[in-house]
Amino acid sequence: MPNYEYKVVPAPSKGQKAKGVKTPEGRFAHAVEAELNRLGAQGWEYCRAELLPSDERAGLTGSAVHWRNLLVFRRALEAAELPADPPLAVPGTEAELAPERADPPGPAVVVPLTGGARRMLKDNGVEEVSDVSGMTEALKSRAARQSESEDAPEADDKERKPPTLTID
Repeated sequence: MPNYEYKVVPAPSKGQKAKGVKTPEGRFAHAVEAELNRLGAQGWEYCRAELLPSDERAGLTGSAVHWRNLLVFRRALEAAELPADPPLAVPGTEAELAPERADPPGPAVVVPLTGGARRMLKDNGVEEVSDVSGMTEALKSRAARQSESEDAPEADDKERKPPTLTID
């Protein structure tokens, strides 16, 4: 499986004049085409265009959300360019079972993650955008723990420490 590096560039915001191109739509298409061809000549493969929010300052203390159009490109990394990260663990092997770091101090709450959503309502091929049908087992166990802790009498609020969740 090849590894990729990605490049994200802002999409052109206005058209580019060219001989024979008269309309604003044509000039804009020409600007996008020129950017795609420029990066394609450098070995970048076009993946997709994204519209993402950007929080920016507005005035002295405020902020505003501006939406930015971006073009996403990728190219395969050569074997010499690969990062020196350790290989990923394969499920059921020793590498997966061996601890990579010491456990953090303090009590840990283990949440069983069996089951899950019953079905996916819609798939656009990139990300899940629909609501999940049904409550997951993790949410059910959290709700049960929370209702148990509300029913149990509390000794002293100062001595009570919040539980920590360890996810490996």
